[in-house]
Amino acid sequence: MKKVLVTGANGFIGQVLVKHLLAAGIEVKALVREKAIHADIESIALDLTESWTSNPCEGVDTVFHLAGKAHALSEIAADDEEYQRINTEGTRKLLEAAKLAGVTRFVFFSSVKAVGDMPTMQDESNQTPPDTPYGQSKRAAEQLVLTGNYVPHPVVIRPCMVYGLSDKGNLPRMISAIERGFFPPLPEVHNHRSMVHVEDLARAALLVAQNPKAAGQIYIVSDGQANSTRQIYEWICAAFDKKPLPVTIPVFVLKSLAKIGDVIGKVHGKRFLFDSDALDKLIGSAWYSSAKIENELGFKPKYDLQIALPEIVHYLKNKGGQALPDIASTACTPKL
Repeated sequence: MKKVLVTGANGFIGQVLVKHLLAAGIEVKALVREKAIHADIESIALDLTESWTSNPCEGVDTVFHLAGKAHALSEIAADDEEYQRINTEGTRKLLEAAKLAGVTRFVFFSSVKAVGDMPTMQDESNQTPPDTPYGQSKRAAEQLVLTGNYVPHPVVIRPCMVYGLSDKGNLPRMISAIERGFFPPLPEVHNHRSMVHVEDLARAALLVAQNPKAAGQIYIVSDGQANSTRQIYEWICAAFDKKPLPVTIPVFVLKSLAKIGDVIGKVHGKRFLFDSDALDKLIGSAWYSSAKIENELGFKPKYDLQIALPEIVHYLKNKGGQALPDIASTACTPKL
């Protein structure tokens, strides 16, 4: 790779990916919605779903496509069309531009939600249809990338839940709730939650772009761990130097409260704060294997959640009045 295009370069993952690319001596062109990412990086302000006056892929050999509409916690009917317009059709337009520009490699950041959920550990062989509009839009975009014959080296990455120095997402919300004493003391139900550190995800993206074996493949990327929500709760408490509460809320109580939340949601026409879907995210499993990318391409994650949490907690605690830590210089110490 000599020069690459990164869409969504201003995002949490995009910024870290750009840092890794620059460190590898690769020239970066950033496609963003609004402001430039960095004074030293060529930036293009462009909405993928609108008309273009020029081809953003001109002059690049590789595209890393991260831009898209993220999964909304409370999806509404209007989101269905938006997911398709942005995630699917936006990807199609970018692929067509890449083909016209003679781009060699196209790495698409999809999601593990591109297939339906299963209670057991999942890998790339799972062909269950996605059960959400978001997942359906990502699955359709994957098919375009892999079967559309747009570039010689198309690759799909399906990240698990991504963590790192960020204040957005379910993990920061959980950390905030525990700090304020609002998080329920869950019992140990031995569920499995797979995640990946943003630094490892960026390393995996460079790997699949550069290794010829990755062409035409789908790769799940995780940190190789499968933690229960109770474990995560206890690790966060430890990071705050707090002791977990000595009592736990029984599962049957949680299920009863979730059913009440379901009824309230139906009455008001929108999801209640705590319902069955929220409960599933707390005590259900989202368990994925990254054995394929490890075995085929030699990927080895350097980070795991337990090691990363103290620095993530420190970052969130100091995000107020003080200058924010630079994610490029304060990444947590990796496991060896």
